[in-house]
Amino acid sequence: MISRQDTVSAIGYDGNAALIDRSAKKRYGSMTTEQLAKAGFYRAAAASAILSGSDDELALVATVYNEASGANYSPEAIPRLFGVAKVSVAKTLSL
Repeated sequence: MISRQDTVSAIGYDGNAALIDRSAKKRYGSMTTEQLAKAGFYRAAAASAILSGSDDELALVATVYNEASGANYSPEAIPRLFGVAKVSVAKTLSL
């Protein structure tokens, strides 16, 4: 399983490896789910919430996104909206 920092900064997957944005990891990898969402990094915030397994964090992401966009997505719709899911990969490739 890859780290939370890697999960938050993943830009995709190639086989059994996560492709990591090295500069994003350095800048934003230590931010909390709430900090990511409020900074407008919704995909990263959604990935963080999914990894945490917290329904409250997912609801927070939905609330912050809905306020910013004027949308009305439920917390359950957020993973699909941002294309994130809990995945298990063995290694990372930093780009």
